[in-house]
Amino acid sequence: MAAAEGLQREPTEKEIRLVIAASSAGTIFEWYDFFIYGTLAGLIGAAFFPSGNETLQILLVWAGFAVGFGFRPLGAILFGYLGDRLGRKYTFLVTVTLMGIATAGVGMIPSAASIGLAAPIIVICLRILQGLALGGEYGGAAIYVAEHAPPEKRGFYTSFIQASVVGGFVLSILVVLACRAVIPAEEFAEWGWRVPFLLSIALLGISLWMRLKLSESPVFQAMKEAGETSANPFKESLTYPGNPKRIFVALFGITGVLTTIWYTAFFSSLSFLRRDMRVDESTVEWILLIAGFISMSFYLIVGKWSDRVGRKKPIIIGAIATLALLFPIFWTMGSLANPGLARAASENPVVVTGQQCTTDPFAELFDEEQTGCGKVLETLTASGVAYSVEPGADLALTVGGEPVAIEAGWLEDAAARRDGIQSALGESGFDFAKQTPPMANILGIGALILVMGMLSALTYGSVAALLTEMFPARIRYSSMSIPYHIGAGYLGGFLPLIAGIIVARTGDVYAGLWYTMAVVGFGLLVAWWGLSGGPPRDFEDSHQAPPTGPAIP
Repeated sequence: MAAAEGLQREPTEKEIRLVIAASSAGTIFEWYDFFIYGTLAGLIGAAFFPSGNETLQILLVWAGFAVGFGFRPLGAILFGYLGDRLGRKYTFLVTVTLMGIATAGVGMIPSAASIGLAAPIIVICLRILQGLALGGEYGGAAIYVAEHAPPEKRGFYTSFIQASVVGGFVLSILVVLACRAVIPAEEFAEWGWRVPFLLSIALLGISLWMRLKLSESPVFQAMKEAGETSANPFKESLTYPGNPKRIFVALFGITGVLTTIWYTAFFSSLSFLRRDMRVDESTVEWILLIAGFISMSFYLIVGKWSDRVGRKKPIIIGAIATLALLFPIFWTMGSLANPGLARAASENPVVVTGQQCTTDPFAELFDEEQTGCGKVLETLTASGVAYSVEPGADLALTVGGEPVAIEAGWLEDAAARRDGIQSALGESGFDFAKQTPPMANILGIGALILVMGMLSALTYGSVAALLTEMFPARIRYSSMSIPYHIGAGYLGGFLPLIAGIIVARTGDVYAGLWYTMAVVGFGLLVAWWGLSGGPPRDFEDSHQAPPTGPAIP
């Protein structure tokens, strides 16, 4: 790398500001494209995954969400290869274009009522394209900013990329709220939800205009002029001395921690408040919009702090705090969001007895018939009601010790079963109406989401700088993108689906949090073992790189 370093030109302050602005704006737009699917999950389910089973419908939506994440590692390999071979700038121009086209496509697909099974299949295909594009976007933007930044400010400058991920989520909510404000509710549910997807075309144009103004990364330019680029970045990423360990640490100790905390903080809370606690959708969106916007500043603070104390300390603190606070935060949020539901569940416990008393949310997909007990459990879960199961010869449901008569028609008609059970539980204090909590409760919920935003910032704010410093420049795009997108794609992207299945199986709306606890707990051990403490250091300063030789074929 000596030759490459000698050819580098120090970017000016004006150039760095343009780099940060263009990279951050593009990242916001690209993550907006990806997150709008999750923000409108309920309406997407009705349009493309219709089902009489409410639990199955939302799980199918989250499965589609997860598919996009599942293809992120492939995108990381493909675009990581291109980024290390052809350059950082042109690679993430390709990714943002692919993302914009795929997102707009979702807004143009006819509903399942019009074209049947073709609708969800097309949606899944477009989610795959989004996943491929996102697999190349983050690494390109993070490396591009990091390679322009002076070492002593690398954490702060790259933290704008981390904050931009939250910015994409915030923008998705802002656009949805704006559309709801100008489009009547019935029309928004029918066709208006497509507008946020179609807006992606305009965002794509802005992003391309800004990024075309950029020049190539000075580090890559220097390597290219010195003839030090890698001929096979993917192969070298797996064979470079010490890289397998660094990839393992990046996957589990960094990405596994940050991504599960991030999706729990924002997407799990969104689904929990809307669906399980039955809070009015606009109220939830406003809470998350304001809390998400404020929390963007946390990422900048943590990134700047990491330039002084190192990258390891914030991650360790954030992971430990998450393990201690996650369940109390959600318990408190539930009691603030729907006090009547929480109080009724405590005062009048729901008990179900019967044979083969388990529920399979995917039974309908395979034309399997659930038992009567399983159907009752599914309805309780979809209603956000916690229950316990006891063995018994006959199907029975009790609330606070009082029996509820199960009518024969309930077991054949899902809507009748839902209405009947909710009506019976309503007499015992369970409130299934849409909730608009008092302002004091709303402020409390917002404060709790801000706490989760801080936990996310601690584990995420310095990561772009950290991953850049962990790997050699010649294979940096591939080496950091592969573990990042495997972790974010599978450990984080599948979180809503896995947590939803856990909740459906157990009937406990909080049980899905154990998935986050497990991933963060294991990641904490890996980070403690594998990350270096102390002040930040460049890869060349902290690792013994092999002598520069011919490119690895």
